[in-house]
Amino acid sequence: MSVPDRMDERLRALGLVEAQRMAEALFATTAARGLVVPGRSEREASDRIGDLARELFGTAARLPGPLVRSGPHTLLPYGPETSDRVIGEDDVVVAELGSVLAVSEAGFASTLVFGQDPDKHRLALDLPRMFTACREALLADSRITGRGLHAELQALAATSGWTVAGWHCGHLVGADPSAGVRDVRPDAYICAENDRQLRRTLRGGWQAHWILEIHLVDGRRGFGGSYKRLLDLV
Repeated sequence: MSVPDRMDERLRALGLVEAQRMAEALFATTAARGLVVPGRSEREASDRIGDLARELFGTAARLPGPLVRSGPHTLLPYGPETSDRVIGEDDVVVAELGSVLAVSEAGFASTLVFGQDPDKHRLALDLPRMFTACREALLADSRITGRGLHAELQALAATSGWTVAGWHCGHLVGADPSAGVRDVRPDAYICAENDRQLRRTLRGGWQAHWILEIHLVDGRRGFGGSYKRLLDLV
């Protein structure tokens, strides 16, 4: 297998950034058209976003469509199936849009809030704020490890009164976050067990790129939110 050159690396990075741009456009248009609203079921909202993806991107969209979760379903990690649920007037809703783009190795999630609950709106603001803080930590320290960044997020969440759900808060681009390989390859995840530097060259000569998945929850009140983006590429 040949070692990738700078052009290979650049093209791969551009492809990842473009896929994220598409997901961002899909989310923005979803919000603008009111496809996710109280009174609509999660399944119907997902189907409508899938139709929108095919309208916007044609063959670049794929099935199954995006995953929409609301209310107590937002406490759950991405992956497990849930029963359908009607979105409530005061719900938090998480849209996982990475899976709808056939061209994407990356992941994407954002959070919407309905109603006037101040804590839920604070959560929606804290998610991107903590993402920015984690990205700045990575840029400030080229030797930061998965363990170090995981601890950084844990501290940020605790200061703001949230709990970080799950055992990891991100993974290598291309890694399957539901594969259950925590004990086999912790270095592929941003987790407490990963003592390797995030910025490194992988087997085959490719530069490691990371997806940061911030999943914050309030277990007492039964809601959570997610924010997932490319960590080291903009």
